[in-house]
Order: sequence, then C-alpha cells, then structure tokens
Amino acid sequence: MYILEQLARLLDRPFFPWKSVLVGFSLGQYILEGLLSWRQYKVLQRTKPPKVLEDEVSQKVFDESQAYGRAKAKFSFISGLYGQIQNLAFIYYDVLPKLWSLTGNWLVRYFPARFQGEITHTLVFFFVFNLISTALSLPVSYYSTFVLEEKFGFNKQTLKLWITDMLKGQLLGIVLGAPIISAVLKIVQKTGNSFFYYLWLFGVFVQIFAITIYPIAILPLFNKLSPLEPGELKTGVENLARRLDFPLHELYVIDGSKRSAHSNAYFYGLPWKKHIVIYDTLIEKSEPEEVVAVLSHELGHWKLSHTTKLFGIAQFHMFYIFALFSAFVNNKSLYQAFGFHDEYPIMIGFLLFSDALAPMDAVVKLLMNILSRKFEFQADAFAVKLGYNKELARSLLKLQIQNLSTMDADWMYASYHYSHPILPERLAALGWKGGKVTDSKAEDSEKPVKAADREL
Repeated sequence: MYILEQLARLLDRPFFPWKSVLVGFSLGQYILEGLLSWRQYKVLQRTKPPKVLEDEVSQKVFDESQAYGRAKAKFSFISGLYGQIQNLAFIYYDVLPKLWSLTGNWLVRYFPARFQGEITHTLVFFFVFNLISTALSLPVSYYSTFVLEEKFGFNKQTLKLWITDMLKGQLLGIVLGAPIISAVLKIVQKTGNSFFYYLWLFGVFVQIFAITIYPIAILPLFNKLSPLEPGELKTGVENLARRLDFPLHELYVIDGSKRSAHSNAYFYGLPWKKHIVIYDTLIEKSEPEEVVAVLSHELGHWKLSHTTKLFGIAQFHMFYIFALFSAFVNNKSLYQAFGFHDEYPIMIGFLLFSDALAPMDAVVKLLMNILSRKFEFQADAFAVKLGYNKELARSLLKLQIQNLSTMDADWMYASYHYSHPILPERLAALGWKGGKVTDSKAEDSEKPVKAADREL
C-alpha cells in the first residue's frame, strides 16, 4: 500500500504531459508493430517453402498460402492505420469528455434524479461509446468477412447471419456488461484505497461464472452443439479421456462450417466437469485417428497443468493491474490532461490507465507468447509419448493446408505475435520428414493403431 501511495503522489503532478506521453506510447507501439509486419511481409514474398515442407506441400498450395498471408498483412496494415487515426482523433478532439458531458445532460433531461449518479451515467456513456465504436468498426469487419475471407474460400456466413451475430453481441454486452460495470464501480466507491483486493476477488468470481454459464447460455446463441455420433472417433476420444483420467462430461460437434471453413477443436469447463468441442470442418477433412491426435495435444495441455498455470498467471496479471490502477484512479492531472476538469469518472480513468500501460502490455504479450510456444512444444511431445506422432504430424499438415496458414515467419514477428510455433518448427520437433518420423525417440513411441482400438 505504501509503495502504491508513493507512486500515486509521484504521478499526480500538475502540468505532467499525460496526453503527449500516451499519444507517444500509442504511436511507438504502432511503429514497432508496423516494422515487424514489414519484416513478415518480406517472408511472405518468398517463392519456395521451408525445407521441412518441400515434400509435404505442393507449390500451388504454398503460393496460395503466401497470397493469403500477404492479403491479411495488407489488410492488417490498413485496419491498423484506420484504428490509429480513430484513436488520435478521439484524443485530439476530446471525444471522451464531450461524450461524458453529453450523456450527463441526457440523464438530467430524461431520467429521474435517482438515476443520475456515476453508475447510471457510466452505463449510458459506455452504451453510446460502444455504439460509436461498433459503427466505426463495421467497414473493417465487413471487408474482412465478405471480401478477404470470401476471396480465399473461407467465409461461409451470410449477410443476415453476420448482422444477427453483431446484434446478439451488442445485446450480450448490455445484459452481462451492465451488472459487471455497476458492481465494479460500487466496489471502488465502497472499499476505499484498498479496492483492488476486492476488485480482484470479484474478477475471479466473474471468470468462474463465465466458464460455468458460457456453454449453457451464451454459446448456443451463436452455434449449435450436437452430441458426437457413436463410431470410431467417439470411441477413440473417450478411450483417450479415460486413459488420461480426463473428466470428460460431454463430447460435442459444433457447426463451425456455417461461418468459416477453418477447423479447430478445444475443451472447456470446470476442473471436475469438462466438455470437448470438435468443429464439423475438422471431422469432415480429417481421419478419426488424426482428430484424436489433435485432442491428445489439447489434453496434453490439461495433463501438464498448462491451463492451470495460465489461469494462475492471468490472476496475478489481473491483480497487479488493479493494484496499479489504484495509483491512477484519483490522478487529477491525468483526467485534466484529457479534458476532465470537474468530474473524474472511475471507468474513464481505467480507460486512460489502460493506454498508459501500453508499453508494459507489449512486454507481457511478448513473454506470454514465449511461454505459450513452449507449452505447445510440450503438448506435442506429450502426444508423441502417447503414440500419436505420425497422426499429429499429418493432422498439422492437413490443417495448415486447409486453413492456408502461414508456413514461414520472421523470427521477430513470430516472437511478438505468435502464441504457437510455426509448422516447420513443430514438424522438426516431431522428427517428421519426407512423410515419416525420422527421429529415433519418436519412432520408439507406441505403435500406431486405430483410434478406437488404442489400449488403455
């Protein structure tokens, strides 16, 4: 507490150039990411695949993958520039204080006196702010879905579904966001300078609640989950779960194909009650033992406690963010630099504080991606120990080809942006070359058999 109090005094200095500092952070991060994207774009102009993929990927597929990567890179540059211009315009024209004042006038004019406190004002402000942000993002979202993804054959959405998803998302934001924001403000108002302890506990509760309610009330609003039909795949997955003592409760197929041709599989749920979800596109384009191999990798994350470790890191990250925010929440110089002279709304302070954290967030992102890639290699190795080395390699190759994923990457760009190793790195770690496993340790793993017949 003493350190936070001293930090608060140090930062709350009259005439401190907060606006210039935050604009500098924003521009600095934009330039850094732009330079990294330029390095990656040079890689995407290569005409030959990495050596480990020469016998696995045709020239046509590689060319299509490179073209898709370049198209996404160009789009990312333009959308990033568009977002940067928006951010600078919001700051230059003092949009936040003007919008706060406008919504405050609406409250005075149209709402009873009992609804004119900071909580109601904040909810109305964020409702309007979100509408503006959503409207500004529509061109980017539309182009990404109906031009870029459509051009390469991945988009399966109709315009009606796209609009419906957007409206559902807005409604969910109101239904779930309003009570959460209200609770956050009430906690800060009632618990004084030590609010970050209580705010952190509330954040943990919200995460557990979200994990519980997501499959029941939220996911069905966007996708249809169907029980996996009996057969070799279901038997193979159930055998794998029993073998690892994985607390499998339900095994679902999700209709991801109604939006995209991309494939995936994942699990979620509470520690004692897990659900596995497999995309219908993955089942359609893969052999049963290859799907089981993908899930052996995913369950490897669970068995190796990666999910628990990441959850713990996330809690520490959330705690230190709330603790640091306590040093900013009453920083009048920060508010005044952005046009707030008479009122110092808590959630506005959090928005400005988030911008001030940009350099630290960039470092955290880099470190988390390094850790995540390490976990991915470990999960691959776990699948190899279970005897799924060949099946996993084949599945990774199929997914790479089907998704036209980037097959090579600049090391600096990958270090900053990628949470997963690129395919050549994963295949090399698996000892895969020329359609077979060449690493002796991988060869000594369990003899591959059909997914449904693997011994427990």
